Amino acid sequence: MKKESKFLDVMKISTFLLSACAFSTFAAPTSSQNAKVNINGNGITIGDFIDQVEKQTDYLFVYSKNEVNTNETLAVKSGNKTVSQYLNEAFGNSNVKFAFENDYIVLTKNASPVVQQGKKVKGVVKDINGDPVIGANVVVKGTTNGSITDIDGNYSIEGVPAGAVLQISYIGYLTKEVTVGNQSSINVELAEDTQALDEVVVVGYGTMRKSDVTGSIASTRGADILKAQSFSALDGLKGKASGVNIFSNSGQPGAEIRVLIRGVSTINASTNPLYVVDGVVMEDFRLLNPNDIENIEVLKDASSAAIYGARGANGVILVTTKRGKKDGEGVSVSYQGSVSFGTMARYMETLSASQWQEAFMQGLSNANTYHGTSYSLNKADHFTDRRYFDANGNAIYDTDWQKEATRTSVSHNHQLNIQQSGKNSTMGAFLNYTDQQGLMLNSYMKRMNAKIAYDAKPTTWLSTSVNLLVNHSWGNNTDHGDGGQNALRTMIEMPAWYPVKNPDGSWADDNTAVFQEVVKYAATAEKDAQMVRFSSEDGANPVHFLNSVQRKQYRTQIFGNVGLTFHILPNLDLRTQFGIDSHINTNREYGPRDVHDFGKGDQGNAYQSNSNTLYWQEETYLTYQNVFGKHRVNAMAGLSWQERTYESFNATAKTFADDYYGYHNMGAGTQRPSVGSDHDRWAMNSYFLRVGYTFDDKYMATVTGRYDGSSKFGKNNKYAFFPSAGLAWLISNEGFMKDVSAISTLKLHTSYGIMGNSEIGTYSSLATIGQGTTVIGGETVTTAYVSKMANKDLKWEKTAQFDLGVNLGLFKDRLSFDVSFYHKYTSDLLYSRPLPYSTGFSDITANIGEVSNRGLDFMVNATPVMNRDFTWSTTLNLNYNKNKVEKLGANDETIWNNWGTLKVGESLSSFGGYEWLGIYDSGDQIGRSKIATEKTILGKGLPDWTGSFINNFSYKNFDLTLDMQFMWGVDVLQDFLHSTQSRFLTSGLSTILTDAWTPTNTDTNVQMIYNRPYGDGYSDQNFNSSWISDGSYFRLNLVQLGYTLSQSAVQKIGLKSLRVYFNVNNAFMLCSKDFKGYDPESSSKGTSAWGQNVMFFAYPKARTFTLGANVTF
Repeated sequence: MKKESKFLDVMKISTFLLSACAFSTFAAPTSSQNAKVNINGNGITIGDFIDQVEKQTDYLFVYSKNEVNTNETLAVKSGNKTVSQYLNEAFGNSNVKFAFENDYIVLTKNASPVVQQGKKVKGVVKDINGDPVIGANVVVKGTTNGSITDIDGNYSIEGVPAGAVLQISYIGYLTKEVTVGNQSSINVELAEDTQALDEVVVVGYGTMRKSDVTGSIASTRGADILKAQSFSALDGLKGKASGVNIFSNSGQPGAEIRVLIRGVSTINASTNPLYVVDGVVMEDFRLLNPNDIENIEVLKDASSAAIYGARGANGVILVTTKRGKKDGEGVSVSYQGSVSFGTMARYMETLSASQWQEAFMQGLSNANTYHGTSYSLNKADHFTDRRYFDANGNAIYDTDWQKEATRTSVSHNHQLNIQQSGKNSTMGAFLNYTDQQGLMLNSYMKRMNAKIAYDAKPTTWLSTSVNLLVNHSWGNNTDHGDGGQNALRTMIEMPAWYPVKNPDGSWADDNTAVFQEVVKYAATAEKDAQMVRFSSEDGANPVHFLNSVQRKQYRTQIFGNVGLTFHILPNLDLRTQFGIDSHINTNREYGPRDVHDFGKGDQGNAYQSNSNTLYWQEETYLTYQNVFGKHRVNAMAGLSWQERTYESFNATAKTFADDYYGYHNMGAGTQRPSVGSDHDRWAMNSYFLRVGYTFDDKYMATVTGRYDGSSKFGKNNKYAFFPSAGLAWLISNEGFMKDVSAISTLKLHTSYGIMGNSEIGTYSSLATIGQGTTVIGGETVTTAYVSKMANKDLKWEKTAQFDLGVNLGLFKDRLSFDVSFYHKYTSDLLYSRPLPYSTGFSDITANIGEVSNRGLDFMVNATPVMNRDFTWSTTLNLNYNKNKVEKLGANDETIWNNWGTLKVGESLSSFGGYEWLGIYDSGDQIGRSKIATEKTILGKGLPDWTGSFINNFSYKNFDLTLDMQFMWGVDVLQDFLHSTQSRFLTSGLSTILTDAWTPTNTDTNVQMIYNRPYGDGYSDQNFNSSWISDGSYFRLNLVQLGYTLSQSAVQKIGLKSLRVYFNVNNAFMLCSKDFKGYDPESSSKGTSAWGQNVMFFAYPKARTFTLGANVTF
């Protein structure tokens, strides 16, 4: 049952219109001087006059504030006149002259100004082709004395002192400075700013000129990521890289964030991309401090990602962190700090105390009417516990459990940067402290982070680099388990008539109330009356749970690398780098003796686990870069060794005399402790190369290859080769494009390659030994057995990817398009294949399936307005992906798994279940749901479309960011409806009452009310289409308003720069009215490979308000 909200249709149309409007903004034809306008006239200022003409035409005025006083009053008569007539009337007899130049009206001073001390300097500003640059800014450096060039490129400045420096600048050109000296006439030639073409991007094992890249790479600056002020860099990356879907599935501090690059390509291996930070693979990217990031590159296609071979199939995210000072020698000290306040963005609509009682009494009436029971319909007969109900049976309390279990969270973030640069070395030291409170009581995550980077060139033939990061985080985690009676569930299901604490100060838990027996069936001549007592489901008071249960997490990471680069020849370098990523993780939990479902039944439950992970890599490679006339070569070849070792230990103890020790003395538990341990090790060695060739800055080719060997795979398939090839044509550099001035960049690129996925269980290909104990002859003895069959032919999942894209820049790249089509086809999918019983094993890991992803990445960047005072830049990002299972085993047999069904022709994240057919309106099943008897596909959790629309505005010293994000073509499986709407056992959504089926309310999917606490039957309705909702949404993800103090103002207080800002994150969201949870972008399936958008009870997301400041000393 799929529904699509109207606003999504509007959003699709708006997106199209937006693209059309953005294009027309820049491609509008030259305005006519005969265009008619109507100026509202008497006593208007020059500034008002300019505003009215610009609003009614496509003209833009160019002028210098030093020459044109915009507050001066004009004498013009209103009427429908041409622009030219109005200009003559306004400026004909003034000291201002005007001139038309295409879409510009240039205003300059007509009369000679008052002569200032100094001399007059004049000249012409032209580009390298000899054409005049209109509207260029020419100022005496360090002053406000300046001029704007006219339509012929001429300028003139009075009062220029001896020894002054002229600074000439214009959009799209490099700023130039000229010393005046004895000159009175200075002609200037401005060169185009070719930085965009010469910009260097990070690729695997090196860098390349952006113009030479043949693959699909998305780049994002660290400064843009920081705007979100999130604990994780991935939250900040969301919506800023085309082809990258980031799912923030929980509002819990430090929660897992799911990242998919161009869809899902596996059913049993990891779907996570490979994270490479400063050249070293990082295992848990969540822990990285966002403040340390300089920029991020996302490698999406085979040409860019295949260099990582067996680990590149899910895409690669390359992160470059901050290092020493770049802009000259000296020391720079800066601080960034913020404080945030989080509130609930959305509440689930639950039954109030009076609604609960009304629903309960209606359930009794329904049972009497349709099932022959004899329940009393007097509330006082049922609700007799005077702690909670008055003499009439009415509830005394009306507790809003969601508000009681949550809070206004207060979080803060502090970053100190110290960056230094000397003649032959640079160093950066970075310190960070982050304290993120969660919305749920007693949930938090704190992080302390220290990073140091040192780069030096001690000799002409050697460069060195050292990078070390130490990260320690700790927190208390709210149980996010599926199905248990944790606080996330009980704050929805706890009846509102319970208080947080009983009158005697004890905690009130579900089933604390005492009920008397009541008559269910009246006595007859043959039988005595049948009595029944209210019995609900045990559930912990959520406030009690959150304040009493301890779920502590401690994470320590040591990450870094040391590199040596030998400059063998002028264009030939040899680099060797050793890197490590070490994690020490500890979990400590204790459930007190009085907490339902987490300790009470065990009389106290303590748990501890410790794990250590050490990953290291050593990589050595040669790089060669040279230019031979029109030929440019960028080549690299190297080898890599990698190893990861994991060890863990865990213990559980139960039955404590009291809660005094908690988890600190597990030996105090009288029940025999349960202990476990694990060891895991894999290794890989690789050989790789890349050759990039460019001819005449027009034609580019890139070839990569990687030969990987991994200990994870079968004896017969330890090694595999992963090649790629890419081609590009920079059409805009062709001679025939020289006269097409509107097109500044036009580039076609295509690539094809093969990548692998090695992220499976370390011992999946091997036979494993299980061990246990049994009793023989009255004694306990150890036993061993083969627990899993080996598969010596187990091999890599391989993803072949084709990519075709175009980069188009118009009007000096003020409007640019980046569009790529891709087709990914993954074969040899790894999954457990059933085995005949005769083998003695149930299944074996094998290569059994194939899946495809087809899609489109579409990004538009535009700067519709850019002038001295006001700038507007905008980015529209659209991503389309179609995921499909192509083959499953020999017979393409469907593998049913409610929230992750595998069926040929369907998406990997398909929901399998039963079609909801309506509600019975007669017979024994009256009021019950009709459910089909055969399973089918109900929906899917992966979206067809995701996107963002980000706008940045700046006016003088103010800046404003509006970040909007959206998703459509996706469903949500609301698993929580099983217990909050499809039955009435504890409590739940208000729709149990308001939408329930009755003979007069038949247009509903909510069953008639029956009271489970009295044992009346109910239909569980497991996994049916009535639980499916449209998961599409539109979100105003971020609003940020900032103000940067002027240079003169900050100098007065001894600073170099100061910016203050105010943020609102998750400002509002629009979604389907059928969605009843907190946020449609969520999942209770954690890091499951394809269990996206399946919700049992999720941690709510916050609406966050942030105040911050960035200071440079």
